[in-house]
Amino acid sequence: MDPVTLRTARLELSIPTEADVDAIFEACQDPGIQRYTTVPSPYERRHAEEFIPRVAKNWAMDLEQTWAVREGAVLAGMVGLYRLGTGSAELGYWMSPGSRGRGLLTEAARAVIDWAFADDGLGLERIEWRAVVGNTASARAGRALGFRYEGLLRQALLSPTARHDGWIAGLLPGDDRTPQPWPVLED
Repeated sequence: MDPVTLRTARLELSIPTEADVDAIFEACQDPGIQRYTTVPSPYERRHAEEFIPRVAKNWAMDLEQTWAVREGAVLAGMVGLYRLGTGSAELGYWMSPGSRGRGLLTEAARAVIDWAFADDGLGLERIEWRAVVGNTASARAGRALGFRYEGLLRQALLSPTARHDGWIAGLLPGDDRTPQPWPVLED
């Protein structure tokens, strides 16, 4: 599939390019991104350089779809659909430290979810959210997006250095996206 550009009130979501390498490298120095995502740790500039062609290849092969989240000229983060197959996918994301706390992630992820469920998009029947146990910021975002908490996956999430217990939640096209209580979040 050719890359798709999505737009929201404040954001453009488009395929990352070579011009994003410095911003990706800088953002991925964040300990939280290294702790809670699958980016290499330590994260070297070559990782960002290798990421760009891999994203394009994955789009072309219908394996994964990753968007750079842009607020004007600023690369705010990445959001994508991973583990694509038989009507389902997993939503994944990270935001650069300077772009957190302003609702940009949920705005971007809503656009991806809407497109993924749409008949003129992917027409998915299910989207999953997963996070390493303890990643409450990601859990709050997942809940805000309307995902329903489904449970604990023991030692199911593999990072470059270890296996981790993970939380899992799901979203179906017809779900009411009003945030529901999650037992792993106290607020």
